[in-house]
Amino acid sequence: MRVADREKTAERLLKSSADRFYDPEVDIDWEAPLVEGLFYIPEHRISLYGTPLYDSLTREQRIELSKHELASIASVGLWFELLLMQMLVKVVYNTDPTTRHAQYALTEVADECRHSTMFARLVERIGCPPYGPVRQTHRLGKLLPTIGYGPAMYGSILVAEEILDRLQREAMADETIQPIVRMVNRIHVLEEARHVRFAREELLRGMSGLKAFELPYQKWLVGYVSMMITRTIINPAVYAAVGLDVREAHRQALGNPHFQETLRWAGERIMSFLDEAGLVGKPGMRSWRRSFLIG
Repeated sequence: MRVADREKTAERLLKSSADRFYDPEVDIDWEAPLVEGLFYIPEHRISLYGTPLYDSLTREQRIELSKHELASIASVGLWFELLLMQMLVKVVYNTDPTTRHAQYALTEVADECRHSTMFARLVERIGCPPYGPVRQTHRLGKLLPTIGYGPAMYGSILVAEEILDRLQREAMADETIQPIVRMVNRIHVLEEARHVRFAREELLRGMSGLKAFELPYQKWLVGYVSMMITRTIINPAVYAAVGLDVREAHRQALGNPHFQETLRWAGERIMSFLDEAGLVGKPGMRSWRRSFLIG
């Protein structure tokens, strides 16, 4: 896979960022009413879709569950973007700030600040708790900016961004979804395209300079973090919002072929890229299988 010159790529991304960016405080009408009867994520992407528990829910309960699952996805996305910003700032800390590369990394941090605010406003607007990841994962996440570096750092960023990106691309074109949710998705998708380009090229540059003894750690870390992402994207607490037993609902969701296929579908493009780059393999395979990103 060929990689463009780092400074030329950063220059193009800086120009694109200047030409096209959004301010969620200005570009989203947060006072717009929610539309009765519309879902918050596509119904077939709800984690329990197709299970006996889902069949037992009324349509109103299904819409309510979709709302809480959206809140979980948005708040987990916010949590990971906070980690991403820490990792990017660490990169800039050790980089010449006069380079376009460093300046684009800072521009991306600014983008992610706006996205985090946007996700927080969305959760607030739909009246749900900011679920975020479960406590243990939240604690483990603090380690990532310290132990993450090189290709695994960018690979972890890409798994989180590209899974969310594919889910949002589908939802923003779905007229059964709340308009305010579709607008948030549209803004995030447009701006994340630049971030994905930046991270993919940095990952490939990192792989070309990687020492042989570092590769097993890089494979393990990206696999483990990816498992954390997919396992925490739906906080089990969401099931209590529609009166379900949390443990049983979580068990059925994890065993649900429809939900597992949703995760594989959402991650298929990034998994193909990571595999071709040489980051999918032992000692990370147990984590990859548990992530549902591979069969």
